[in-house]
Amino acid sequence: MQNKESIKSIPSNRLQFFPVMMFAIVMGLSGLSLVLKKLSEILYFPTVIADVLGLLSSMIFLLVLGNYLLKLFKYKEEVKSEITHPIRINFFAAISISTLILSIFYRHTFDQLSQILFILGATLHIILTFYTMKFWINNNLEIQHSNPAWFIPIVGNLIVPIAGKNFIDDSVLYFYFSIGIFFWIILFSIILNRIIFHKQFAPKFMPTLFILIAPPAIGFLSYVKLSGELDFFAHILYSLGLFFTILVFTMYKNYINIKFFISWWAFTFPMAAISLSTILMYELTQQNFYAILSYIFAVITIIIVSLVAKETIAHMKKKEICIME
Repeated sequence: MQNKESIKSIPSNRLQFFPVMMFAIVMGLSGLSLVLKKLSEILYFPTVIADVLGLLSSMIFLLVLGNYLLKLFKYKEEVKSEITHPIRINFFAAISISTLILSIFYRHTFDQLSQILFILGATLHIILTFYTMKFWINNNLEIQHSNPAWFIPIVGNLIVPIAGKNFIDDSVLYFYFSIGIFFWIILFSIILNRIIFHKQFAPKFMPTLFILIAPPAIGFLSYVKLSGELDFFAHILYSLGLFFTILVFTMYKNYINIKFFISWWAFTFPMAAISLSTILMYELTQQNFYAILSYIFAVITIIIVSLVAKETIAHMKKKEICIME
């Protein structure tokens, strides 16, 4: 009874409980904007929709970043608890990833802005990568703490070569690519062990299964960007991305009737990643199969982003987001 009273007495300040996971919204929206932009370049799709969505993503990024910086200023302990949390720590990399995705979006329209965003994103991401890995090594984590969100700080390293080609020497980009590919394999082994031999994920973490798609899909884009070739290894990466996409959709029953959490945004960016990979496959092979698949994945991504955005807005109106868990 005393515990209940003490919980009720805590003031409900929305900013205090503004989660770092909100940056996943930017990843999802900006990822979709890249899909639509690529569709307009390679296949038949109006450019204006991609441009509007990219600008909207930029505005939301500034809004989320501003709120989180304000939280850092007012509630340092809350931010400290997130950056030392075994699961939430991984979502800090969403800040640098969002910056890198926006750098890619502005690449051919505002080159200087794109370069600034790349430098900021790449620098911040390597800092967060080292910080997160140091945290994993220095703390006694339980196997239950592992989930596909652990891929977020790793996958970001694979985005750096996509954003940074011709901005910086390739040797630096290979450095990032090597980190991403190597630790993707290591972490995948850990997470597969967690999924098969231990308790199921809590419902709020079920959407993070979609993150399994991202490393091979982004790895494919990054590898082709660096090598300029569609070789044997590139085919392996794309095929793995396609396999995980089919796998998570065969597990659709796992996502039915899940209560809304901000983690639903984990559905979005991985779908954008496989859509971009498939469009690139069509660009390189000119096979109609990949053109059709590109449209299918793009439509699915649009539907998922729209549904998750709708639910996010609805729960914001009900004040069910940014509350103490």
